[in-house]
Parts: sequence; C-alpha cells; structure tokens
Amino acid sequence: MKKTFLFYFFSLTTLLSFGQQKQFSLQDFYTYNIALNNKVDTIFKSLTDSERVVQMIVTSAGELGNSNKVVKRLVKQNKVGGVIYLKGTKKNHKKLISELNQIAIKNKQLPLLHSMDAEPGLLKGRIKGSQKLPNAIKIKTPKQCDSVVKIINKELLNIGVRQNFAPVVDISPNNEAIKSRSFGNDKNKVIQLSKTFIETSQKEQIIATAKHFPGHGLVKGDTHKQSVYIDGELKELDIYKPLINSGVLSIMVAHITVKNNTKHTTNGLPASCSRNIVTDLLKKELNFKGLIVTDAMNIMKAVTIIKDAPLQAAKAGCDMILMPINETSTRNQILKEMQINKDFKQQVYQSIKKIIRLKVCLGLL
Repeated sequence: MKKTFLFYFFSLTTLLSFGQQKQFSLQDFYTYNIALNNKVDTIFKSLTDSERVVQMIVTSAGELGNSNKVVKRLVKQNKVGGVIYLKGTKKNHKKLISELNQIAIKNKQLPLLHSMDAEPGLLKGRIKGSQKLPNAIKIKTPKQCDSVVKIINKELLNIGVRQNFAPVVDISPNNEAIKSRSFGNDKNKVIQLSKTFIETSQKEQIIATAKHFPGHGLVKGDTHKQSVYIDGELKELDIYKPLINSGVLSIMVAHITVKNNTKHTTNGLPASCSRNIVTDLLKKELNFKGLIVTDAMNIMKAVTIIKDAPLQAAKAGCDMILMPINETSTRNQILKEMQINKDFKQQVYQSIKKIIRLKVCLGLL
C-alpha cells in the first residue's frame, strides 16, 4: 500500500513539475514553510523504517569505489540513499548516474542523492576530462573563487551530482592530509573564501559541505593512515561559526581524536563517533541545523579499527554515513538499535527528515 502511494505521489509530483518552476529550492531548507514541512512529513510517513534508514547510507562508485555491478545491486535492493563518485570520466559518471536513477524509479524508491569531493584541485581527478582548476591555496579573491566554483557547479550539474563535499575550511596548508586543499593560514581569508564557495554552490542548487570539523589543519598526521589528535584547544572552531550563520547546508566531521580538552574530549574516539563533538558541540553549542556527514568510513585508519563505527557515528548524531565498509550491516545495526533505544530512533527520524527535506529542496522529490 505504501509503495503504491509513494509511486503515485512521485508520479503526480513529476507531472506537476513540467512547465513550471520547482516549488522549493535550497534557499528554503532553513526557512519555516508549512507546505515544505507537510511534503516532507508525507513522504516520511509513506516509508518503512528500513526505507528510512537507508537514506542515511552513501556508497561509493567510480574507478576507486565499488564496481558498477555492486552499486546497481545496492540501489536495486534499496540499501543506500546516495552515491559518492570517486574517479571516472564524464561519460561514465553520467551513464551510471542515469542508470541508477532509472533503477530507483523502476523500483518506486526515493531518488538518490549523488555526491562528489569536487574541491578545486581534485575536480580533474574526480571527473577526468574536466577543466583543470587551481588548488584552493592559489585562490586569492572572492571573485576568483566565485569563477572557479561556477565551473565546478557546471561540471557537477552536467553529470547529475547535487552534493559537493567541499570546501575544505581547515586553516593550514602544512598538514599532511590537507596541503594545498586549504585556502591558507589566514583565518579571515579562509572564512571569506569559504563563504563565497558555499554561497555560489548553493545558489546554483548544489549542497556545499564545510570540512573537516572540528579542524584538520593544525594536527599532525593523516587520518587515512593513522589516528590523529587535537591536543588541547579546538583552534579552528571559530571558522565554523560564521559559515553556519551564513547558511552552509552540510558539515563533514573528521575522524580526529580530541584529547587534553575537558569540555570537548572524545574519550579516545574519533570526532565522527563522539556524541560530545557531533551533538553537544556542533548541534547544540554551535546550533547547526543542517546535514552532518561523516568522513569516509571505509578507508580511514582511525575508524576502521573501531567495531561498529558506522553505528557509533549515527549514535553520535551524524545524519549521513559516508562509505561504510558494509552497507547492509550498517542498515541492520541502526535498525536493531532503533528497536531498543527510543531516543536514538527519534534522532534517526530527524536525520532522515533532513535528508528528505534536502531532496525536496533540490527538486528531486
């Protein structure tokens, strides 16, 4: 019954959208809008808990991700709500995105949210054949940043990607993992250019993502290879406050452990799995109401050594679990925890409503 309702709901929405402007945009996400609220609630109520939870799970595709066969199977089985594309040609990305969208439509599922790490210096590697752009460290003015982001947006929209895990807002180019991906050492410059990147992305209906919370620039080491630590004060935290106030829609949490900080300790866990960081700091203290996404869960040494890391990230308050090692297991673990933990169940529901709301604001629903 629910499937039938959902199919006709989507069909009606599609028919009504022809020949007229989309009813909502990303600029509506943070506004109070009864019609938008009702639409989100209607879609949410039409889903089973399993169909809801998979909205939080993002698998990988492309030459460095899962095979096309695996990704198609996951979508067909309705086990993921989104896909991140790691490397490939324009033609191959566009073809796969189209095929996955058709699978979702055929199976009467919610549309997928397609994403990419389309930082200026990474774009040419993510979309082979795209225009070479300067590394972020070489971008000096808001005008230059705006021009670069418009090129990125055009490439993403052309293949069907609507979520960009950029910009990097860490303040140092000297860190092993960040290097030239940063806008530099000047905090005010980083804030200024990051605001431009975010505003230009979201005006053109691409979700921007500030990363890597609570700050990866002033730590030693690379979370791809080992556990790394913020020792003491969170010196990069002030970067995020003005970005949140200016309307950034998504923030990515790093797998960085915080120690020697009584208020913000992660108690040995990476920040992505720490409720103290995700919920108490980011949601409550900084009042962030947007989408919280983990850094990659399948290749980062800091989390691959933790049992049930994706579940721990969800319990910490993350809304979107990026590249878990096992998508099916992640779904099942979250569902199981929801059955025994009512507060967690309500938290998961709020995460899913955020994701649905973003999909509605993107015109996907």
